[in-house]
Amino acid sequence: MSQTKTILRALAGETLPTPPIWMMRQAGRYLPEYRATRAQAGDFLSLCYNSELAAEVTLQPIRRYGFDAAILFADILLLPEALGADLWFVTGEGPRLSTITSQDDFDKLGPVSDIHETLNPIYETVRILRRELPAETTLIGFAGAPWTVATYMIAGRGTPDQGPAHALKDENRALFEALLDRITEGTIDYLAAQIDAGAEVVKIFDSWAGSLKGEDFNRYALEPARRITAALKGRYPHIPVIGFPREAGDNYIGFAKATGVDCVALDNSVDAAWAAKHVQADGCVQGNLASSHMVTGGQALVDETRAIVKAFSGGPHIFNLGHGITPDADPDNVQRMIDAVRGD
Repeated sequence: MSQTKTILRALAGETLPTPPIWMMRQAGRYLPEYRATRAQAGDFLSLCYNSELAAEVTLQPIRRYGFDAAILFADILLLPEALGADLWFVTGEGPRLSTITSQDDFDKLGPVSDIHETLNPIYETVRILRRELPAETTLIGFAGAPWTVATYMIAGRGTPDQGPAHALKDENRALFEALLDRITEGTIDYLAAQIDAGAEVVKIFDSWAGSLKGEDFNRYALEPARRITAALKGRYPHIPVIGFPREAGDNYIGFAKATGVDCVALDNSVDAAWAAKHVQADGCVQGNLASSHMVTGGQALVDETRAIVKAFSGGPHIFNLGHGITPDADPDNVQRMIDAVRGD
């Protein structure tokens, strides 16, 4: 079956007449059925760790829209919690973590070998999904990239400019790199366990890669992605890896060759025609419709969707948004996007 799944064909380098499609955060607050299941779970983390309910919300957009892939419902900050950080979510504000700003803080983290005790429910979600997903639907596992995860662990929350992480990098490079190394090792083991449980593709989300400039981008975005990809390819040579160094700009060029990823996901700050010339030349790309179209809809949604499909029609392409769908999106606009991609 794997040879006929359109996502896997695109990831293998095949140019398809109609690009396969899925959507970042496709299981989420824009869907009424998600909100109902989340209320049943009680809170966000309880939903992540309840394997049956996490599988249910992963399946909901597949039932509604027939996407070509399902992405595991989880969160990039489950790994820091598994490493020993305290994690909680503040309603309306987002995640909070205990901070890593000193050697003493770092020393309180546990070894990578201990992460699976916390993360076993996530692997069970993957196993449920492999049983319950339609045969034609690809299952994607994921993790946050080390730099992005580190920014949350250092600041204790999301920040506009990742300033605390940049400060630690500049002031205590040894501690910063030790933390990045621990996260990188944990990410390899976490993704490997997802693959063992049944994930057919894995994606590395580097949401804050764009704040790394010059050599810092090479050392702290590109190199960890290369290391994770190489380790996974060593164990699972046939499992594709998608890299998403969001807002990387010109650093998207050559990213696939430098890291070994099978596909580069693009945010919507880069022009599709530019990316087709400079990034898709090296292989599969994913993206890159602005998620705001899922709110505003209209003919602009249809036109931009078709323009992106056309721009990437000369090579392997997976259609997606340039960032995750937002809670204020209209579910009907998602169907309009899918119809525009598939020519319905």
